[in-house]
Amino acid sequence: MEAAAKVELEGKPEREVSSFAKSLFLGEICEQLVFPWPAPDPAEQQRIRALNAAAREIGSRMDPREVEEKRWVGDKTIRELGEAGLCGLYVDERYGGQGLSQTGYARVFETFAQIDATLSIVLGVHQSIGFKGIHMYGTEEQRERFLPDLASGRKLAGFALTEPEAGSDAYEIRSRAVLQPDGSWVLNGEKRYIGNGSKGDVFTAFARCEVDGKDRHIALILEQGMKGFEVGERYDTMGLRGNDLRRLYFKDVKVPAENVLGEPGEGFRIAMQVLNNGRIGLGTGSVGATKRLLDLAIDHVKERRQFGRPLAEFELVEEKIAWMVSHLFGLESMCYLTCGLVDSGVEDYSLESAICKVSGTEFLWYAANRAMQLKGGAGYMRDEPYEKILRDIRIFPIFEGANDVMRAFIALSGMKPLGEKLSEVGELHLGDPIGTIGVLFDYVSDRIARQVSPEKISLVHPALSEHADAVSGQVSALRGATEKLLRAHGHEIVERQVQQRRLSDIVSDIYAQIAVLSRVSSIFEDQGVEPSGQERYIADTFCSRAASRVRSSLSSIESNDDERMSAIAKLAYKRGEYGYALFED
Repeated sequence: MEAAAKVELEGKPEREVSSFAKSLFLGEICEQLVFPWPAPDPAEQQRIRALNAAAREIGSRMDPREVEEKRWVGDKTIRELGEAGLCGLYVDERYGGQGLSQTGYARVFETFAQIDATLSIVLGVHQSIGFKGIHMYGTEEQRERFLPDLASGRKLAGFALTEPEAGSDAYEIRSRAVLQPDGSWVLNGEKRYIGNGSKGDVFTAFARCEVDGKDRHIALILEQGMKGFEVGERYDTMGLRGNDLRRLYFKDVKVPAENVLGEPGEGFRIAMQVLNNGRIGLGTGSVGATKRLLDLAIDHVKERRQFGRPLAEFELVEEKIAWMVSHLFGLESMCYLTCGLVDSGVEDYSLESAICKVSGTEFLWYAANRAMQLKGGAGYMRDEPYEKILRDIRIFPIFEGANDVMRAFIALSGMKPLGEKLSEVGELHLGDPIGTIGVLFDYVSDRIARQVSPEKISLVHPALSEHADAVSGQVSALRGATEKLLRAHGHEIVERQVQQRRLSDIVSDIYAQIAVLSRVSSIFEDQGVEPSGQERYIADTFCSRAASRVRSSLSSIESNDDERMSAIAKLAYKRGEYGYALFED
């Protein structure tokens, strides 16, 4: 069962909220979950600084080009990272880890991303997803058996979910585990695109299984050396060339009962929960990588002179730098607010982590392109870092849930609570007037309450009240737009993916604005409004621009050319080509 945070809405009794982002689709802002801004633990901050210093020291001895040539970050580097405590950041100290919070873990992963994308991915595969399932769902015996070696870097972990016929649609994996009379399981199947493929010692793998006569999923802990567990060919990738990406083959692998993770039948839920956590890491990693790009860009435009003055003085250059700074501030705020939700014990952060993943990976891609543009022709040369950065990060919007799929997930998951509420109204029976009155009264009362006294953000600093009021209106509009789409399309809404994208973008921009307002409110409380003029400037800019994007998306829900776009695509499919060439060969 998901733990839910209890909040008391103004003028309403205390009730449970499973997710802050999901509540936005209901027109509710459960501000007690996100105000005040989550304060970091001072003692942990000291440990994080030491860990980051160690990471930078080890990273300074890495040659990214050599990593690409040798196709691996190096066993020696992994040993050094393990000895420095960087391979088991969130693992409890009794198992040899650092015991960091989600916020602390994210802070260190920012540093990995600044050093090198391949390093951050190798360690992310190991920690964010590789043995996260053992940490979250393992028995005490499993934790004692596996975590000490994994946290110390003596062993590496991997995560084996993706298959040739199951990428974004992970539910449809075909690998199968069959229960044996002695309680063990025999596993057959194939996985692809598995990081740390030949370097990993422990893999969390997923397969179909039969439980009580039903086809379900199971999570299994596989160990290198198990008979029938074969490492296949390595993929020749565009970027992240130091990541050992492989096919894995399971040929009658006998997995003992003590290596079953969780209960048989829980495999898919375990996989999704692990990926929820990994997506936060991609968001905060994007923050770190963008900081490095921004530093490179600022240094260049201040020193490079053209037409008799520094590039930094040209308006179009200023616009690019300002966009990177303000958008990065919003992304950073959103990612670390999500980390704060996790640390506070809110277990359902699936939407928030997906929002961070989508927003972070796409912003990083555009930021890298703009930083390279500012570098000019020199940025195209291989002795500069930009081409490698672009190759490395291009996969980020694809793995751990392709961003188009994630947008559908955000929208449909967010719509579900409202859809359930509307279905109650849709099931009214006029032949049962007594039963009808109660359901109708509850719904109408809720609707009137939202119209007469809509949710407001009351905990924001007064200096930011204009933006808070605007966000409150956006939340109300999100509820209205979602309700209208559900009424218009019913169950067919699952096929309206362009509309889903709009809802996803709207809730993402709303969540980011609230994160900025919470962060800057705390800054104002600590430092005062006048001394915090720079943060206010950025907050004004970010919130105004995000609000404009929300208005545009809301408008597109009402008026769009979706049908024409669909028709154009279908015609292209039918022709099998462009079909409108100006000249014919």
